[in-house]
Amino acid sequence: MARRRLFVAGHRGLIGSAILRRLAGRDEFDVVVRDRAALDLADPRATLDFFKENRPDFVVLAAGRTGGIQENIRVPADLMRENLAVQESVFAAACATDVRRLVFYASSCMYPREAGQPMAETALLTGEPEPTSLPYAVAKLAGVQACLAWNRQCGETRFLPVIPNSIFGPGDDFDPQSAHVLAALLHRFIDATRNDLPEVVLWGSGTPRREFVFADDVADATLALLESDIDKLTFPINIGSGEETSIRDLAGRIAALTGYRGTVRWDTGKPDGAPRKLLDCTRMTQWGWRAQVGLDEGIRRTLDWYREQHSLNDC
Repeated sequence: MARRRLFVAGHRGLIGSAILRRLAGRDEFDVVVRDRAALDLADPRATLDFFKENRPDFVVLAAGRTGGIQENIRVPADLMRENLAVQESVFAAACATDVRRLVFYASSCMYPREAGQPMAETALLTGEPEPTSLPYAVAKLAGVQACLAWNRQCGETRFLPVIPNSIFGPGDDFDPQSAHVLAALLHRFIDATRNDLPEVVLWGSGTPRREFVFADDVADATLALLESDIDKLTFPINIGSGEETSIRDLAGRIAALTGYRGTVRWDTGKPDGAPRKLLDCTRMTQWGWRAQVGLDEGIRRTLDWYREQHSLNDC
């Protein structure tokens, strides 16, 4: 059987690097990657030329710009513009070259701020998303609708929009200005422990509840969708862990794992974001997939990776 060609767009990012880790030692795919310097996916002509030359069977669209609440407040237009440009360019090229399956990662921030919990896929477009992430959410909603529209136009399910909850793991963005909450907290507490800081000040009240899913679990779900029978699945489809925790509890877990013994103070003048975001993953669990890595184990593995990278960079 001929090896199938898989293009991993965004291979250096959180999800893309997890895909490559899961494929290590396997030979069923001929994996193709490109750095942004070699291929700007926001450029429709360059993207189409790349697809025509390489003819991928499968595409994992893990490229695009993401960010936590601070990044969404600071550069909302950039987040919207860059993601829309990449999505449109890649979708059109994939359709033009008859890509067999493309996985597109949407975001749980697309759901209405006051959606019932856990949030089922049918809740999309029934209310307004959290205002602090609205431009990014709109871009991702556009991506989901584009996937469904391309499927209708192609006459088959080739574009697979998935909605993972807050992803974390090795390869994450740990810049406190742009990172999502878990990675930002890891960075803050590691820094505070190393520098013996007496206090760490965190945004908001700490009461919002979040569900986190380990990047390698998302990678496993992705590969299953590429390789398995999906006839009984309805898209879009949620991917979560089923494990929910408050931001305050998360901060306490990370403080303990990093050895921080100072004071944690909450700046309630800063926004909290959505009060709760738990996904209903019935579609995936009935299909046979479940997350395998728990939150504490995932944090430990991410922390080990972070420390290893920091040590190597210091040498």
